[in-house]
Formats: sequence, structure tokens, C-alpha cells
Amino acid sequence: MVRATVVATFAMGTALGDFTAFTLHLGYFTSASVFAVLILIPAAGYRWLRWNQVFCFWAAQVITRPLGASIADGLGKPRSVGGLGLGDGPVALVLLALIVLVVAYLAVTKADVQRVPEPAAVPASASARV
Repeated sequence: MVRATVVATFAMGTALGDFTAFTLHLGYFTSASVFAVLILIPAAGYRWLRWNQVFCFWAAQVITRPLGASIADGLGKPRSVGGLGLGDGPVALVLLALIVLVVAYLAVTKADVQRVPEPAAVPASASARV
């Protein structure tokens, strides 16, 4: 089920990014800005309104797809269609390198690992009374 959801979000994200950029004539970077603002909704809902964490995760997961597609297309597509013209290949390679660097950094530093505090030790004299 999770795999189907992820595949659906990839397809929907690309289509939604193209829809806002082309059909609604927003362009790549305005479209990316719209999705950047939209991703703040589940973040704020989770942080301040105590929304369900699973809902917020999947809402943000879905929104990252058109956000990423809009940014990548804006960087890679030719200037004639509203992009910067850097080329799809170079953009993909730079983004891949950035992903590898971030994953390597997190693997080494473990900065993303949430530490669960260990329960306080019960003194031996207290456990003997029970």
C-alpha cells in the first residue's frame, strides 16, 4: 500500500507541477513558490494545531513532489519555455550530488536521529521495598 501511495505521489506531483506551471500559466518558479507556501500548512498544523502526525507527513510528502518538479524543471528547461536553460542532465546530477552529500552527512553525524531519554534508574533500596 505504501509503495502504491509513493508511486501515485510521484506521478501526481509531476502532473500537478506541470499543471500549475503551464495550464495555469504560473511558470516554474511561481509554481514552486506556491508549493513552498502550501507545504507550510501541514508543518504549521502539526507544530501549533496538533494535527495528526501521519496526516501531516503524507500531506507534506505529496506537496514535495510538485515542489521538486517545479524547481528542477525551472532550472533545467530551456529559456524559451520559462526555465533557466541549465539542462535536465546537469540539474539531475547536481541534485543527486546534493542528496548524496546530505545523506552522507546525516549518516556520519546522526544529526537526524531522535534520542529517547533513558528512564531514571531506580535505587536498589527502593526496589527492595516492593
